[in-house]
Amino acid sequence: MGIGGVSIWQLLIVLAIIVLLFGTKKLKNLGSDLGGALKGFKQAMDDGKHSDDKVPAPDANFIEQNDKKEAPSVQQEALKQKA
Repeated sequence: MGIGGVSIWQLLIVLAIIVLLFGTKKLKNLGSDLGGALKGFKQAMDDGKHSDDKVPAPDANFIEQNDKKEAPSVQQEALKQKA
């Protein structure tokens, strides 16, 4: 018994059929394309981790000041619309 009830001979037969259908050149190109895509994905994930480190955290005082400034103006606009 092989992987999940599939023997090594069955896997070899499937591989031979795939090679006959697509040819070795297309399989080689497919493998290199897949490898390039995985490499690009890993680089993007690494770049994402590093770019998060460079972004400064928002200042809590700045956020509180802006929230206080916006809250009365929103309330005033609501009162103006009601009047």
